[in-house]
Amino acid sequence: MIEPEYKIVIPARYNSSRFPGKPLAMIAGVAMVVRVYQQAIKSHASEVIVATDDERIAEVCNSFGVPVCMTSPDHPTGTDRIAEVAKTQAWSAEDIIVNVQGDEPLIPVSTIQQVAANLHRFSQASIATLATPIVDYEEFIDPNNVKVVFDHVGMALYFSRAPIPFDRDTAPDQRSVAGTYRHLGLYAYRAGFLFRYHNMNECQYESLEKLEQLRALWHGEGIHVDIASELPGLGVDTPEQLALVEALVIESQAK
Repeated sequence: MIEPEYKIVIPARYNSSRFPGKPLAMIAGVAMVVRVYQQAIKSHASEVIVATDDERIAEVCNSFGVPVCMTSPDHPTGTDRIAEVAKTQAWSAEDIIVNVQGDEPLIPVSTIQQVAANLHRFSQASIATLATPIVDYEEFIDPNNVKVVFDHVGMALYFSRAPIPFDRDTAPDQRSVAGTYRHLGLYAYRAGFLFRYHNMNECQYESLEKLEQLRALWHGEGIHVDIASELPGLGVDTPEQLALVEALVIESQAK
C-alpha cells in the first residue's frame, strides 16, 4: 500500500501553567521540542514544522536546523495555531496535517503514520484520531481519561470524561469494561477543516466537558477513530515526568 503524503505541525508554547518553558527543557542535552522534531521526521512526513509564538523556542529550533513558523500569541487552542501555519504555508485544502504535541518526545512513529493513513482512507472524515481499549474499571471512571464511542466504521459519536457507554443494568462492582475505549490525543486534520475552524463557535458540550473535539462534531465535521497500533510513549507534563523520559532516552542511547 502506498503511504499518503502528509505534513506534521508541532505546536510549542513557552508559557505553560504547570511547566513554564517546557519545550526548552533539556533531555540528555537536547531541548525537548527538538527531540520531538527528531522523532517526527522518522515518520517520513513530507514536511515537519514547529509552530511557536516565542522567539526563544524559535532560536533553539533554528540552531538545530528545525523549520519554524512564528504564529500569533493570541491563539486560544493548538488547533488555531496549526490553522495559522496551514494558511501561512498556503497548503491545499486536501492536505493532511498531523498535530504532534511538543511534549511527546517518545511518540511512536507508527501512530503518526496510522492516523495520517486513516484520514486519507476515510474521505467522509475531516479529522482522524486514535483510541485504545480500557483495561480496568478505575481507568474507565477517571474523568482525566477521555472516553469515546464510535459507529460500525469508526466514525465518532461522542467523546466524554464520563464513563461511556454506561451499562445501565449491571451493578458497578460487576461492570465489565469490554468494548470501552480511551481517546488518545493525536489528531490528523484536512487543511480545509482548519480553514473553517476559526468560524466555528464553541458549543455547550465543549464548554461542559472541556473537550475541543466536540466543537467539530457539533458543527457536523466527521471524526474517524481507529484503535492505535502501538501504545503512546510517556508524555511530559511535569518535571518528574521529564526525569523519567530522560532516563528512557539515555537507556535507549546506551543500547
